Amino acid sequence: MEKWFDRIAGLIGMNPWTVQAFVVILVALLADFVFRKFINRLERLAGSSRHHWDNAVVYAGKLPVSLLIYGQGLLIAARVLQPHTGAIVFQAAWLQLAQELLLVVTATWFAFRLTTGFEEAFIRHRRETQRDFDITTVSVLARIARIAVVTTGILTALSILEIPISGLLAAGGVGGIAVGLAARDLLANFFGGFMVFMDRPFSVGDWVRSPDRDIEGVVMKMGWRVTTIMKFDRRPMYVPNATFTTITVENPSRMTHRRIFEHVGVRYDDFAQVKPVVDSIREMLSNHEDIASEETLIVHFNQFGDSSLDIMVYCFTRTTQWAEYHRVREDVLLGIGELIEAHGAEIAFPTRTLKLDSVPEALAREEKQSS
Repeated sequence: MEKWFDRIAGLIGMNPWTVQAFVVILVALLADFVFRKFINRLERLAGSSRHHWDNAVVYAGKLPVSLLIYGQGLLIAARVLQPHTGAIVFQAAWLQLAQELLLVVTATWFAFRLTTGFEEAFIRHRRETQRDFDITTVSVLARIARIAVVTTGILTALSILEIPISGLLAAGGVGGIAVGLAARDLLANFFGGFMVFMDRPFSVGDWVRSPDRDIEGVVMKMGWRVTTIMKFDRRPMYVPNATFTTITVENPSRMTHRRIFEHVGVRYDDFAQVKPVVDSIREMLSNHEDIASEETLIVHFNQFGDSSLDIMVYCFTRTTQWAEYHRVREDVLLGIGELIEAHGAEIAFPTRTLKLDSVPEALAREEKQSS
């Protein structure tokens, strides 16, 4: 083999060890080419399977293995050049250090991508099987796992570089104070997001609103710094997580029923029909299939209004869906109107009665002429 390299080097006018290093790099390129062909084929096979976990493994290893192939090729080429050059980067100690760091970086990158792949595979599997799950919990656990992977990789790299971690932590404590003061809003948002995850006042897909702020919409994404809320006019709102620690948040998505609360006015001329109308409305709501009769149901003559006898109607629907609730509400209101008409009464509207103590002379003359 050495004689073969010597002949090639003599033909092209180069040093034999330079040719050897070039051949090593060329072999690494060919190995990466073959690996990419293999991994692409494997990716297509994994995509056609019923399971998603194999997709996660293929996704995790695709780029890190390529990095390992290229890195190993360069390190082997550097070892070939080591005896023939005095460059400090080609010394055995540096090459050994680079070898260990390459393995740590490759393993950390593989574990990081594997966590991401498993997260996506789990979410896709749950959606396809139509099983209930909390995407927020899955995302947060995946982020914690990725942070743990990166932290482990950094600590391992520091150990390889023989950097004392205790001294670094002491220096980081002093610097951490300055960083904490400069990034207090960022830290507040981080811990706000953590408290939202722990308390679970809402999750992705919930409809939330705040009576303290102009915040209302559907939660689309919960990040470490901000929570994305899609408003009902289809404009996204990005709310810092620290906001949720200082405001009141309502979660209508977790309501058990929706409320119907109305006042229906009957004319003063129909006072005699008020009690039968109230009894009929109460009976109608008690027997209505879409009204939760086990919840609070109130139908009473409530007050003497300015131009009507007011009947209070208070009940809850079984459905919580917005569109279905309005259908039930419409049916109830139409039913109340029909019952009022069935008793010979009428729904009142604002009226005003003007009483005169004396009739003007001009008006009296017109009445005499007309008579």
